[in-house]
Amino acid sequence: MQSPALFPLFYLPPVSYFSALSQHDYIFELEKFEHFPKQTFRNRATVVSPNGPLNLFLPVVKGSKFHTTMKDVRISYDFKWQRLHWLTLQTCYRNSAYFEYYEDDFAGFFEKQHEFLFDHNLEIMDWLFKQLKKKVDFQFTTEFVKDPEVVADYRDRSMFKTDAAHPAKPYFQVFDDRNGFLPNMSIVDLLFNQGPQSKSFL
Repeated sequence: MQSPALFPLFYLPPVSYFSALSQHDYIFELEKFEHFPKQTFRNRATVVSPNGPLNLFLPVVKGSKFHTTMKDVRISYDFKWQRLHWLTLQTCYRNSAYFEYYEDDFAGFFEKQHEFLFDHNLEIMDWLFKQLKKKVDFQFTTEFVKDPEVVADYRDRSMFKTDAAHPAKPYFQVFDDRNGFLPNMSIVDLLFNQGPQSKSFL
């Protein structure tokens, strides 16, 4: 019998990530032992700004980009990225329908300092599932396997960069009068705009 689908662990993942999870009934394993790849959603998120898509980068300690196991990647606090991310999210979503509904809980992620990226992302992921009313039993890999016998392997760095494989129907977004609908933004874009209805869009 094959193992569940295999997923990387992202920072504020795109909507397509959750669409893929839903296709596997949220039965999956999270990869802990891969080498940390650069320029992926593992430490980046894309939100909607007045000028279109905006990337938020979570900095990692120098050296983490070279053959460091994902579970061992450390977050850098050399500059106040948490304050920058939180101010950006407030600027982008203050006028959305549900930002205030989630604000108090969500703000805590930009005050607490985790040492490791994996732990930081996992705590946010747990919170996101709770907002989506999904009870998930987290499972993790115990070693890195290049070609695992799994239902589906989503670890490739090109996965989730577009929503072509997991398209979502349009929903109202702040600034859609300027940008039109922007697909595959961070899941927080869906939450802040659709609130408890978000799970029906996945």
